[in-house]
Amino acid sequence: MTDSTSQRRALARGGALSFVGSATSAGLGFVLTVVFSRLLGTQGAGVVFQATGVFAVVMAFAKLGLDSTAIYLVPRVRLDDPRALRPLLRLMTLMSLGAAVLLVIALELLAPWIWKDDGAQTLESVRAVVLFVPVGALAVIASAVLRALGGVRQYVLVSNVALPAMRPPVVAVAAAATGSVVAVSAAWALPLVVVLAASAVLISAHLGRLEGGAPARGLPEPALTRRVVSYALPRTLSAGLEQALVWLDVLLVGLLAGDAAAGVYGGASRFIQAGLLVDAALRVVVSPQFSTLLHTGQEDRLRDLHATATTWLVLIGTPVYVLLGCFAPVFLSLLGPEFSSGGWALTVLAAGVAITFLAGNIHSLLLMSGRSGWAAFNKAVVLGINVVGNVVLLPRLGILGAALTWTVSMTVDALLAVVEVDRLLGIRVRARDALIPLGVVLGTVGLPCLVTVLVLGRTGTALAVAAALSAVAYLGLISMLRGPLRLDGLAAAMRRRP
Repeated sequence: MTDSTSQRRALARGGALSFVGSATSAGLGFVLTVVFSRLLGTQGAGVVFQATGVFAVVMAFAKLGLDSTAIYLVPRVRLDDPRALRPLLRLMTLMSLGAAVLLVIALELLAPWIWKDDGAQTLESVRAVVLFVPVGALAVIASAVLRALGGVRQYVLVSNVALPAMRPPVVAVAAAATGSVVAVSAAWALPLVVVLAASAVLISAHLGRLEGGAPARGLPEPALTRRVVSYALPRTLSAGLEQALVWLDVLLVGLLAGDAAAGVYGGASRFIQAGLLVDAALRVVVSPQFSTLLHTGQEDRLRDLHATATTWLVLIGTPVYVLLGCFAPVFLSLLGPEFSSGGWALTVLAAGVAITFLAGNIHSLLLMSGRSGWAAFNKAVVLGINVVGNVVLLPRLGILGAALTWTVSMTVDALLAVVEVDRLLGIRVRARDALIPLGVVLGTVGLPCLVTVLVLGRTGTALAVAAALSAVAYLGLISMLRGPLRLDGLAAAMRRRP
């Protein structure tokens, strides 16, 4: 078996497990969105979306980029000196906890000034949910450490299954018992406590097996501490800006257009995030592999891994966005009839994701090369575009303007990373790796959807017909193009034992 086939088998096995977890997370995330929307309506859902958006942005800064730092450093330290892992994790915990507490105090003091004109519900929801930021930041870092230590199955079970499974019933109980958006916002964050505890137990077991003796005490050596700080500081900025890009448009819609508009746009955005399961599944698997291959100088295997991941991301991830874009009103109607007004916004958002998929897992590759400073620069540029675009377009086009701005921002972000990986690492994103699977998707999914919409309209019946026709055409064509799609011999390879 060649190195390339072996690598694809490992990617497929790890990716399949991660995909199942991501699909479960996406499905349960959708259930949670329905719970928000059906029980609270557009206005109540808008308040919760804004509160959880603030939580996500603040937590992104509170974790100080240490989740990415763990994915980058832990595989390397594990190879070089396993006994240095526990001091490394101890340092990360102290750094994040200190930053999180300071940020919570600052936001609790500033919140009355920021949301002074938005009503008590938004203000109190934000103040309630941010109290969980320290727990959330540590939970995310702990989950990343599990991934980096090779515990993909444990990561999937804890972060992609247990966490999203706990949220809908907890939120539903809070909504039914209190009818308060403040209680619902706090209930959304509560399961993070369980995730953190479970992750800590699993990490401790991993470290016990790796250390082969008494646990190391204290903090890491100064050289390793400097590596953590030098990588984490710029990644703190880029991670915070990254979450700001995900949530800023929802927050700006709430500030400029009201809670109801934020509810509709937030609902559309949740469909987009739920559909990112293929990207998330591949990223979970390839990021530690990128770090290891870069550390050991295996450039040919690195290029092949990135090319394979790009082809599979476009091939498997894009079809759902074609369906979302063509039948956006049908999907949004699941949240309630008042959400259907966001149909064209969802169509634009879906097109934006499909465009960014053409670059593959380019952001992971840039980060795992240690260029977190360049990633931070990219996010700063893109955030500026996002802010200006929203301020200009939101008053004129409403939530469609926010969707157009987000799409342009994500496209620029991907293009910057493509150029930097080419110039800094010498790894060029080949057009054929993305265009061949894109052609397959457009021909087998896009064309049936277009014809069905023209004949039957954007209806539930049309969606069912288009999905059936697309599935037959899609599966038939990829079976004939296994070689160009990097699938040739994969099924047999996966059945063999190493």
